[in-house]
Amino acid sequence: MSEEKTERHVLAVLVDNEAGVLARVVGLFSGRGYNIESLTVAEVDQAEHMSRITIATAGTPAVIAQIKAQLDRLVPVHKVVDLTVQAPSVEREMALVKVAGTGEKRVEALRLSDAFRARVIDTTHTSFIFEVTGTPEKIEAFIGLMRPLGLVDVTRTGVVSIARGPEAM
Repeated sequence: MSEEKTERHVLAVLVDNEAGVLARVVGLFSGRGYNIESLTVAEVDQAEHMSRITIATAGTPAVIAQIKAQLDRLVPVHKVVDLTVQAPSVEREMALVKVAGTGEKRVEALRLSDAFRARVIDTTHTSFIFEVTGTPEKIEAFIGLMRPLGLVDVTRTGVVSIARGPEAM
């Protein structure tokens, strides 16, 4: 018998924007032992009081199907879309990356930031804070290159994703 392969999926979940909804969604994951790799949430329709939760998770196809079905059953959930398989989508993440260094390391950090189209948003005589936006893989690559140059700190927004084309979620 062959084992099913774990796959990464990005789920977009449209929910009521009210207290406790995020806790219920996260509780569904933690209560069943599912991992959340990334989670972002924001109000997307003020008039209708709707928020969109974007969740990056991983599991076998059976586990992903179970997660989607269980999310669909939660009362404050209006719609669940698996952007990984249901529609071509655009996925982005933003990170702030602090690098400390002087001399050649400082020059190299600036050169690499230019290649990654990272913006310098703060600078001192001995450090920079870069803002870099792109796919999670691009963010990982940038962070990896900054490590030997004096990486001090990183903060990331988590994945946001949206289906391509004219249709709404």
